[in-house]
Amino acid sequence: MGGDEGAARDRPSGDDEAAHAELVRQHGPRMLATARRLLHSWHDARDVVEEAFHHALGEISRLERKDHVETELYRALVEACLRKLRESPGAGEESIEHLLPRFDAGGSHIGPEMQPAPAPAPRLEPNELVRASIEQLPEIYRVVLLLRDVQGLSTEEAARALGIPESAVKMRLHRARQAMLTLLQPHLENSG
Repeated sequence: MGGDEGAARDRPSGDDEAAHAELVRQHGPRMLATARRLLHSWHDARDVVEEAFHHALGEISRLERKDHVETELYRALVEACLRKLRESPGAGEESIEHLLPRFDAGGSHIGPEMQPAPAPAPRLEPNELVRASIEQLPEIYRVVLLLRDVQGLSTEEAARALGIPESAVKMRLHRARQAMLTLLQPHLENSG
């Protein structure tokens, strides 16, 4: 009998279930889109969103401020995505140096040290071009760019979600934006 009482205590109440359902309704689609951008697979994205909600729902009940709920959800989502990415074959830290601008001794811009990428289809839509460029960024830069510039999280929220200092978020975001400019520049020059 004691086991049945313990199991009943572990089940959420009707109010908790309604609150959880509302969180999923409110944040689920955006979290799924974020996970999809990070993981490139709908199946993996659905798995990590479910994992993130499962983890975050236990933490959310302890939060005092409502504005921390979204940050907690994204922190759990980012952690789940990063775990999934690290499990994939070929995972590891990639350099972004070849995508960053270079300068000569006099301070003049001489461009990045990169091999020309194969040109995408001539009629590639701007959104597709931006998505394809984001996909070329190494994971640690892509994640920060997506959280800040696509999802609209503040530097503080992104730092909490990633578990890194705000200064690291700012540095990674700056480098990611520079790399995006390098990747998009040839297409911008050809369009005008």
